Amino acid sequence: MAKLVSKTYGEALFGIAMEENKGSLFLEEVEEIRKILKDNPDFDKMMLHPAIPKQEKLAVIEEVFDGRASKEMTGFLKIIVQKERYRDLQSIFRYFVDKVKEVQKIGIAHVTTAVELTEKQKEQVKARLLETTDYRTMEMHYQVEPQIIGGMIIRIGDRVVDSSIRSKLDDLTRQLLTIQLG
Repeated sequence: MAKLVSKTYGEALFGIAMEENKGSLFLEEVEEIRKILKDNPDFDKMMLHPAIPKQEKLAVIEEVFDGRASKEMTGFLKIIVQKERYRDLQSIFRYFVDKVKEVQKIGIAHVTTAVELTEKQKEQVKARLLETTDYRTMEMHYQVEPQIIGGMIIRIGDRVVDSSIRSKLDDLTRQLLTIQLG
């Protein structure tokens, strides 16, 4: 359900951004709003508090964002509050950011390795991903998980390339278990 909500509202925000030709502007605003919300956890608590009336929450949105964000973004935030979808705001923003970056040909890659990569290795991975995809630039996120033993796992969107030793060992174990002795 939450995924459907984030997709529905994220698509609506994306549609407005494309219609108004403000994809980059909205992307900057969304990133700034995310930063503000992260730095002010009490704001989320107040917006999610059931005892605070919706009208007060709308007034707070107006006061905080009017003049600091575009009228479209402020209006969008007010709709989120009116429809009682504030708790889904981060996933809505995540969906929107991914969608805009996709249109701008910015890939978001999550690379998991067993050991920390050197800067040279990171640049090689990035260069290889740019060669093998249609993206013009690549936003790289690296994570170390020793339990994969070796190799790497690369995730871009819903595509995953798993060349980890852990995965290969698991495959080999499954194959050996299916062999019938005798």
